[in-house]
Amino acid sequence: MARLHPRLLEALNLLPKDKPVHLLTRHSVRELAKNGFADYRLPLTPEGIEMARDWGSKLNRPVEAFYSSPVGRCVNTAKAMAEGAVKAGLMAETPDDIEVDTTLVEPGCYVVDINEVGPTFFKLGAFRFLNQHLQEPFEGMLSPAEGRAKLAAYLQEREPKPGHLNVHVTHDTILAVLVAELHGRRQITEDDWPWMMEGLWVWFSTGQMHWIWRGDHGHCAL
Repeated sequence: MARLHPRLLEALNLLPKDKPVHLLTRHSVRELAKNGFADYRLPLTPEGIEMARDWGSKLNRPVEAFYSSPVGRCVNTAKAMAEGAVKAGLMAETPDDIEVDTTLVEPGCYVVDINEVGPTFFKLGAFRFLNQHLQEPFEGMLSPAEGRAKLAAYLQEREPKPGHLNVHVTHDTILAVLVAELHGRRQITEDDWPWMMEGLWVWFSTGQMHWIWRGDHGHCAL
């Protein structure tokens, strides 16, 4: 059985109990890519569905809503997490439909012109592409700081009630750039790459975006 990142669970005890909180998470375990690129059609494995369902049952606070990238493995991750949350009494009922948003599709929140950047992405591969973008943003894309601001605005528009949680299922590429930018880094290594189902916890106070990643708490100005 695949496992969660060892520092993901401990963040549950670090979250403010009286604030609306978001979990921006990578999807669960999918089938392996045959050509090095994770085709949007690659589905979750049975193990990935069970892993998402189990993690949804451990979220430890009322869950108000699930949102997802329109990619099938993300939608199905959200559905399985919702099933786990319902079973654990964290959510009243499993939603009939998961609300999808293109802001969460890779690398959607950063792309301005997909025709301009798409060929470069496929030529370099995700890892090299993101490292180059962190050092010098590509034409046709938002800078990492602009992308972070766009994601922050997206989350603020979907605030749950105080003490409640909203979950947003996305992709590794979005999380990798966002976390690097929050830490002020212009390069990522393989150790920085998000695990399956690994997530960034986010909440807001006046003029500030707070976050927890791998047990570390930080904040930045909005």
